[in-house]
Amino acid sequence: MQAQPLPTTWRNDAPPAARTYSTEQAAAALHIRPQTLRAALCRDGHYCGIRPIKLPNRFLAWPVEAIERLTSGEAVV
Repeated sequence: MQAQPLPTTWRNDAPPAARTYSTEQAAAALHIRPQTLRAALCRDGHYCGIRPIKLPNRFLAWPVEAIERLTSGEAVV
């Protein structure tokens, strides 16, 4: 009996409101350095109106919808 290979693709079946980016992924989507996001959060409490969720492991989870709205030129509220 052969072991089945583990799936290696990202699952994208989470509801849209629950999808988040890591700081590195959000920075890549915005074409900035991750430290820019961290510095803005520390200084202002947000980056261009986007507030991340602080996870129990101290990482930040940036909402995908807000990042996509910002990159498309829409106003982030």
